[in-house]
Amino acid sequence: MGFGNLNTLYRVFVIIFLALSGSASAADAVRQTSSKPSTHPTTAHQNRLAVAALDSKPEAPTLRTRFVVGLDRKVEYQVFSLSNPNRVVVELPDVKLRLPEQTEKNVVGIVKSFRGGLAAPGKTRIVIDVTQPVIVEGAKIEKEANGQFRLALDIIPVSAAVKSTSKASLSSIPLSLDTSSIQPPTPRRAQSPKARAAKAFKPVIVLDPGHGGTDTGAMKYGTIEKQVVLSFGHVLRDLLEKTGRYKVLMTREKDVFVELDDRLEFGERNNANLFIAIHADYAKSSARGATIFTLKDRVAKDLQRSAKGAAGSNVLSANEIDTVKQSNGDIDTVRDMLTDLAERDLERTQERTSVFAKSIIDTMGESTPMRHNPDQQAAFRVLKTAQFPSVLIELAYVTNRQDADNLNSDAWRKKVGESIVSAIDNYFGNQVAHLPM
Repeated sequence: MGFGNLNTLYRVFVIIFLALSGSASAADAVRQTSSKPSTHPTTAHQNRLAVAALDSKPEAPTLRTRFVVGLDRKVEYQVFSLSNPNRVVVELPDVKLRLPEQTEKNVVGIVKSFRGGLAAPGKTRIVIDVTQPVIVEGAKIEKEANGQFRLALDIIPVSAAVKSTSKASLSSIPLSLDTSSIQPPTPRRAQSPKARAAKAFKPVIVLDPGHGGTDTGAMKYGTIEKQVVLSFGHVLRDLLEKTGRYKVLMTREKDVFVELDDRLEFGERNNANLFIAIHADYAKSSARGATIFTLKDRVAKDLQRSAKGAAGSNVLSANEIDTVKQSNGDIDTVRDMLTDLAERDLERTQERTSVFAKSIIDTMGESTPMRHNPDQQAAFRVLKTAQFPSVLIELAYVTNRQDADNLNSDAWRKKVGESIVSAIDNYFGNQVAHLPM
């Protein structure tokens, strides 16, 4: 994505980040990163990359700075300024942001740094930290010749605006230096309540009842794992859907066998924000209680190395490389940045998985017995993903008489299901609150 014909007095500083239209994984998400502007110019290709650029005129007293966000579609937005600390806030609908790690020395104009992430379900926020009180002189969506769009903001210091404004018109400046004043949002086309509701973002939760079909899973005391975990999956799905806050999908809704790789692929294809595998345990002893499994650290590190290698070799297609070259971009720099993104994606996924597992253990422990040391790690195939947090819940032991009775109890399923819903609510609530203004 190009930036049009920029004035030759401008210095162009470019950040590459991924921004796909569609729902944000909060974790997506639900992802927070922090960045300093980079000095590597490049461009983006359709529906994959978006570009943020900072253009700073050399006139030091004015320090007019342009902040540009490349988009693959036209979106509605809000822009406003805040003080103490001084910053500009850009709010966009459900887009996915990934900002690369940058160096401390790259400071452009009056912009010190910026960060982005999910501020609320369906709302992505970019916060631009500035060196002094500012106003946004202009904010508009521009359509480029290639059909892409960009949101351009012209940011100037309040002091510069005051100097260029007569006393008679000073009252029109929408931002003062105290903390109580903010610049009004950029006007947008009004929406009906129904239209706003239709665009509300719902995290996608994939439930994966284990086994199925010819694979019965564990059996004891007349309890068959494939049956009880499917029944529990239906209960949990209904409870989640009843909240109205989530979109819930199941890898299987009836007694069929699904390959392990197909279960993960289902989550990836549907842009899951959370993946929950549901099983029941088996033991030769009298062990009982629930266990929560996450990916073993050693396996996670192997997966991280694998993801980094794959990103390094396959991150750009031939057409994408041509696009970067046409804009005089540095191919190696783009590859390095996107490889780093792939590596850090997995790190963030593992962090969020750990947070969610703890939330489940805390809430399930109030509704059902838990195994001693319920927080466990394993190398289960359905946990090996960098795209979304995934856990495997062993609800109980079919080989324990009391646990087997619980697995077949409608009341127990509802009680435990409600505790997992609480854990999910806590998880997404914490993720949404993770990006401060």
